[in-house]
Amino acid sequence: MFQSHIGEFAALFTAFCWTATALAFESASLKVGSISVNIIRLVLAMIFLSIFSFISRGMWLPLDATPNAWLWLSLSGLIGFVIGDLFLFESYTIVGSRIAMLMMTLVPPMTALIGWLMLGETLSLFNVFGMTLTVGGIALVILNKGTGKGMLSVSHPVKGLFFAFLGAVGQAVGLIFSKVGMKDYDAFAATQIRIITGIVGFVILISIYRKWRMVGVAVQNTRAMKRIGIGSVFGPFLGVSFSLFAIQHTSAGIASTIMSIVPILIIPPAVLIMKQKVTTKEIVGAIISVIGVALFFV
Repeated sequence: MFQSHIGEFAALFTAFCWTATALAFESASLKVGSISVNIIRLVLAMIFLSIFSFISRGMWLPLDATPNAWLWLSLSGLIGFVIGDLFLFESYTIVGSRIAMLMMTLVPPMTALIGWLMLGETLSLFNVFGMTLTVGGIALVILNKGTGKGMLSVSHPVKGLFFAFLGAVGQAVGLIFSKVGMKDYDAFAATQIRIITGIVGFVILISIYRKWRMVGVAVQNTRAMKRIGIGSVFGPFLGVSFSLFAIQHTSAGIASTIMSIVPILIIPPAVLIMKQKVTTKEIVGAIISVIGVALFFV
């Protein structure tokens, strides 16, 4: 049974990984800043992946990848890790990882929408219904009744929600490019290529904005480094690699649906560990959004 559903189990494991990494990176970003967390976690993940690759494949680096794989996976790394995660991690510091992960339920519908626009993939009315339900669940969480008649107000900072949305866009586009570039190539080696590009992108970004001093301070913060270490293991090392593995061994729709349950999985630790207050409306909204993702791929 396990072997026949290995892609689905990999997607479920990915969801648990992303729950852990979201909480860890939220805590670290609040302490030392999102840009420092981004560059440090990619370097740590690269070390983990290189050791794993040498043990499993006898190669420290993905030197056996084709030029086509390098092109598309590099673009995926720039868009997903640099642009997408830069905004996502910044949203952690504004609206928290729980709300940011709720916004990330937009990734599967947006991935399908981008596939329809760029790759000519079909998009049915039922798909559109699933997308609408997902957006409705998010709206239930982030919108409140305003003071005026028929007016609505946003219950969370608009800047944080917008950054989380940009993070979702980056993840969706990065996922499309990863699927194009990876094909049957090793998922962990493919992640290495994405991370290499991500590191280069952040090195350039940090140099332009002269933030290396901030990164140095972050490295000296023991509590933040512990959280970045945990997030690096469960995020760009295990989480991203297993997400690519899942897409290889089951349909992208099934994998995306299973991986999208993070907004539900993150509620218990958010309450018990982060001591956050979660309303019934927020729980219902998270469930509706995930159901919308599931329906989108039925």
